[in-house]
Amino acid sequence: MAMPHDLLFEIFSWLPAKAIYKFKCATKFLSKLPEETYFALKQSQKALLKNDSCFFIQSDTTQRFSGQIELHPLPGEGFSSGISNDVVKFLANSAKILSSSNGLLLCRATGQNQNQNHQVEIFISNPATQSWLPIPTPDHVQESIDADLKITFECDSNNCMVFLFYDNSVDWSSHLDCKVYLTKEGVWKAGEASFFTGGRSLRFDMPVYHNGAIHFISDCFPYFQRSSPYFRPYIMSYNFEDGITRMLRVPKEARRGSHDHSCNMGIFKWGKATSSTQSICLVRLRKFVFTIWVLTKYESSSWRRILKVRVKAMGLMEKNPIVTGFIVLNGDLLVFATKKKVYGYGLTNEKYMRVEEICEHGCESRVCFTSYSNTLSTCGADAKSLMLSWCATTAATTLSNPNQQHSNLVSK
Repeated sequence: MAMPHDLLFEIFSWLPAKAIYKFKCATKFLSKLPEETYFALKQSQKALLKNDSCFFIQSDTTQRFSGQIELHPLPGEGFSSGISNDVVKFLANSAKILSSSNGLLLCRATGQNQNQNHQVEIFISNPATQSWLPIPTPDHVQESIDADLKITFECDSNNCMVFLFYDNSVDWSSHLDCKVYLTKEGVWKAGEASFFTGGRSLRFDMPVYHNGAIHFISDCFPYFQRSSPYFRPYIMSYNFEDGITRMLRVPKEARRGSHDHSCNMGIFKWGKATSSTQSICLVRLRKFVFTIWVLTKYESSSWRRILKVRVKAMGLMEKNPIVTGFIVLNGDLLVFATKKKVYGYGLTNEKYMRVEEICEHGCESRVCFTSYSNTLSTCGADAKSLMLSWCATTAATTLSNPNQQHSNLVSK
């Protein structure tokens, strides 16, 4: 007896995109399911309630240069989540992944236009559906193509907001203007007020969207005197709706020794998407010791330490492991890389302080991670399709003209 279509619709809307595509050849109904707008919307909505299943790892270099990009599944997710190797090669040879949200990637490419002038391209891509959407690049970005963009984005099931911060003054300024691009409307909008960053440089490569605002942590370098309010690292948030900037203090324990050259801090989402206690966690790696705190009271910047462990005591099989990058995935798993391997370290419940080798990697020097969820999320109404046959024949070669590549990848 055939299963009713409405029941199939409900069941398949809970599956990752890779699994849905595997069933396309099973029946006529399932063959058309991934392309239905309403189904894609439902599947991407439900994906927001689940854990991300994969992560990208790439060399932590300047945004202008693309390079090695690898996609790896988390333990237990290898058969149900993933993307085409041709798409991974395309990304590695033409773009830098800047951010990820609900199965969509924000990427940057630097190439040449028809007049042989270098220019910056920004685009959103869904590697699972093999689609992409070019974002109009503001003029001021083209005036400084070598600079890293202060950019990130946040997506729900049917809209994306790309946040771009920039210094509009002649000299350096701690006040940044903000623009947001809404994929539903297709235009850039100016923020209500400038974003005050304080005296330090902010880490725009690890944003956390929480309490209706975007949060960034500052660097740790010792270039202020002790009397300065910016002597120690801090967190700054910006609310695009009302333009309010807010400073959050990091824990006192985290501030001590933060000027040490080995100190590296990052902030990440804490807690499950379905939890009412979602928050921010702070990870500090200093002198081969991981320390993690969770923000417990937002208004008073109160933190609770949940972990302090020496890397050598984590149970790794390597003799002298050197950590080259880290992230907290799904609000409860510390994922970090050594020179050749990637490990997961549990932060809650039965997996607390349990280490597991996830994979080996081939990225050199320092690395950065990007969490990824396998969804049918749409890039926008004007999204284009990637020509995989073209990708497969050219992805193995480093492309000198990403802009020409983009035009070739649009299906006619």
